[in-house]
Order: sequence, then structure tokens, then C-alpha cells
Amino acid sequence: MPLDPHSPVLVLGAGYVGEALLQRLADVGCPSYALRRRFEQPPPAGARAITADLNDPGTFAELPRDLRFIVYLLSPDASTDHAYRAAYVTGLERLLASEAVRSSPVERILFASSTAVYGQTDGSLVDEQSPTEPEGFAGRRLLQAEAALRASGVPAVSVRFAGIYGPGRQRLLTSVREGTASVGPRPHITNRIHRDDCAGFLLHLMQLERPEPLYVGVDDEPSDLRSVLEWLAQMLGAPPPRMSDAGSARGRGGNKRCSNRRLRASGYELAYPTFREGYGALIRAGA
Repeated sequence: MPLDPHSPVLVLGAGYVGEALLQRLADVGCPSYALRRRFEQPPPAGARAITADLNDPGTFAELPRDLRFIVYLLSPDASTDHAYRAAYVTGLERLLASEAVRSSPVERILFASSTAVYGQTDGSLVDEQSPTEPEGFAGRRLLQAEAALRASGVPAVSVRFAGIYGPGRQRLLTSVREGTASVGPRPHITNRIHRDDCAGFLLHLMQLERPEPLYVGVDDEPSDLRSVLEWLAQMLGAPPPRMSDAGSARGRGGNKRCSNRRLRASGYELAYPTFREGYGALIRAGA
């Protein structure tokens, strides 16, 4: 499905992933709107800027009405249940009820969800059919948003992204380089995806005739955190990670193996299939 040069894409929350997506839209000649609370510099690639806050109901009366795709990439402004509900549930529900959605020729809404919806901590394999029983409010609010999308009747796709890394997001690299990286005594399986593959896959979904309603957005290789840190240490010439009794299978990102089989079956080719390609590129670029 070619992108229409006369029907723009609205990117809500044009931040880390959104900016990369806007650049890709420009590269294929597709016009776009970029919405965020504030712009410290003009949006990339000539996208038309909309300075607005989706917590303000008045915002929705001002949205364009010539949209073909809407990409919902909002992030909460705090790590609280209230902030997650405002960003992912209230904001999305207001968007779905807006004149922009009712009057535009919207073909698809793409919603950036998260693998936080999975509560598995035993290292088991999870995919789109796996049970979603998150313990934290973040996963519960995201599931609530996904359900609101399904019930809306608007064609939509949710993508459950894992930990997003890339230029400017190099927490692991910094911890290894500074010698503060540590691992626990038990395996801790982590999942991730490079920012450029987040943007690339979202663009890919706009061009599919019949995408699935749900995808897990991860790279090819769920990896034990120890293996990742040891590889980074070798590449950086830094000490290996320290052992810490504080490590736990219930740490950041849980302990599960997320499968990208459905993503791969859609025909998308990852630019960074594993952490080695992704972090290797960052290291070569001087990160």
C-alpha cells in the first residue's frame, strides 16, 4: 500500500521515536503533522508542528481533519498511575471521540504499547497470544488503552515494544564504561529494539494491506543481561559487570523471552537484528 502524498500522517508525541518516524515519512514523500507539548527546535523534515497537550480537552478541536494515519507515541510525564492513565487512556479516548478521527479518512491508528503488559518473570517465551497479567500500573493502563482501541471500531494496530535504545539512549553503555554495571546471581532475560527499527516498523505497518491488530516489537534475540554486559565490556575494553545480590528476575523489564515471529512474518527486515549490531553501531559512532 503506497503512502499518499496528499493525505498526511499525524504523529502524536513526536519525541524520540516520533522524530525518527517523521524523517522516514519525509524520505518517502509523505507529509506529516508533529504534535508535542513543546518544540525546542523545529520538527524534522518540514513536518507541520502542532504545539498542544492532550491532557487539555480543547486540543482535540484543533486537530487536522485530513488524516490518513495517526501514530500514537505519547509518553507519560511521570512514573505514576495518574500520569499513565492521562497519557494512555484519557488521551486516547479523547482522540477516538474527536472530530479529527470522525471526519478524517483515517485508515489506521498505530498505537505504541509495551511488553510491560506481560507479567511473566520465569524466562518463558511470550508472544501476541500469551496471557497478559501485569503486576504494575503501567502494564494495566496500556492494556486498558489497547482495549479502548479494539472497542472503538476504528482500524488500529498496537505494537508492544520492548526496551527502546539507540542514539542518545545509552544507559547500558554508560554503566559498562563507568564500571557501575552489575548482574544478579540468576539469569535475567532482557528484550530490546533499536529506535530506528521502531520507526521503520511503524512505517512498514502503514504500507501493509492487512496488518495484524497486534505485534510484539522486539529484535531477534532475547538475551541474558550478563551476556549483553559482558559483550559490551569486551567491545569497550572495560571491566566485566560486577556481581550483585540485588539482582532479581523481577528487575527492569521482567524476565521473559519475547518473540518477534509475527513481526518477521509481516515482511519487515530489522536494521539491527540483535544488540550486537545496534550497540556496535553506537560504539563505532563514538557513543
